[in-house]
Amino acid sequence: MDKIDGSARLMVVSDLDQTMIDHDDMQNLSLLRFEALWEAEFSQDSLLVFSTGRTPISYKGLRKQKPLITPDVIITSVGTVISYGEEMIRDVGWEEYLNNNWDRNIVIEETSKFPQLKPQPEKNQGPHKVSFFVDKQGAQVVMDSLPQKLEKRGLDVKIVYSSGEALDVLPKGAGKGQALLYLLEKFDSHGKPPNNTLVCGDSGNDAELFTVPSIHGVVVSNAQEELLQWYEENAKDSPKIIHATERCASGIMQAIGHFKLGPNVSARDLEFPYPKVTTIKPADVVVKFYVLYEKWRRGEVPKSASVMQYLKSITHLSGTIIHPSGLECSLHESIDALSSCYGDKQGKNFRAWVDRLVTSPIGTTSWLVRFDNCEVEGHARYCCRTTLLLNIKGK
Repeated sequence: MDKIDGSARLMVVSDLDQTMIDHDDMQNLSLLRFEALWEAEFSQDSLLVFSTGRTPISYKGLRKQKPLITPDVIITSVGTVISYGEEMIRDVGWEEYLNNNWDRNIVIEETSKFPQLKPQPEKNQGPHKVSFFVDKQGAQVVMDSLPQKLEKRGLDVKIVYSSGEALDVLPKGAGKGQALLYLLEKFDSHGKPPNNTLVCGDSGNDAELFTVPSIHGVVVSNAQEELLQWYEENAKDSPKIIHATERCASGIMQAIGHFKLGPNVSARDLEFPYPKVTTIKPADVVVKFYVLYEKWRRGEVPKSASVMQYLKSITHLSGTIIHPSGLECSLHESIDALSSCYGDKQGKNFRAWVDRLVTSPIGTTSWLVRFDNCEVEGHARYCCRTTLLLNIKGK
């Protein structure tokens, strides 16, 4: 949270499964498109928040399966756990607050009296989250009577039903919306309220996000029935919440453009040669470099000397790449070596992206850029923290 001196230009708060990540998109193209946009245009002055029903363990497993960039904040277990940064440092104050009028053992005891409820695997459970599988009819029976039974035993709970099968019992003060409100109040208390906040979701446990005051919201086109029903009943006429015509991360990009929250064209959507820009930004240069690198190796751009010339034109002759081992390589020599690799990944599930990109000026035209250089081919993944000394030529 301390990476930005002042208020975030934009804070995107997004669900993961079937919102940020399209599990029907085996190439992860919409996710990679969004991430290239984020790293190039927003990573230096904005905040990315993932808000998921997954537990921290399940979320970490997902990161091994999908090319996810690292969020600034991760809200897991349907808003019962808030963690910060790469190390996922947990917000103890939030968890202590949720202990009020909550006893997990009593919840388990009372829910065991409902034969409709089938407990979810242990990996889906949490200290402040008791989760079950149940059909729609059974869920209604539980939701009509369980809160009263728990109230008689001194507990104040919230029940969230989503995806037509998942039922979560949480403390009353928990949930994705309450967790976001807590975050916003925390930013405000530090004098850093985001200039704009965009929430994004696809299922019932995301509905709370759209009730937070002063936010923009996008219900992605592939949203589940329960969220679509909520949208029709509560937000259809709201100018600040849209039902996107695009799926998942593409719908998030659509919303950024619709609400005029910033650029919404990804480097992955640009044809080569790239259009000229009036202002050269180091983050944009690095993202375009690796997008073009991927397309070159996949054989998706013409095999032309102009590609190598472009890569050299955006960097200085004395530019270097410093690998974690301390080994320094000439950037231009690396580009020359790349020329012999054209199409060597053609027909293969090869992707390249950057993560945790940080830029620091060290002169009028020189920048130190640090980032994770990530590549995946099939089930093999490579990720290397890289330091790039970038000397950008003025236009």
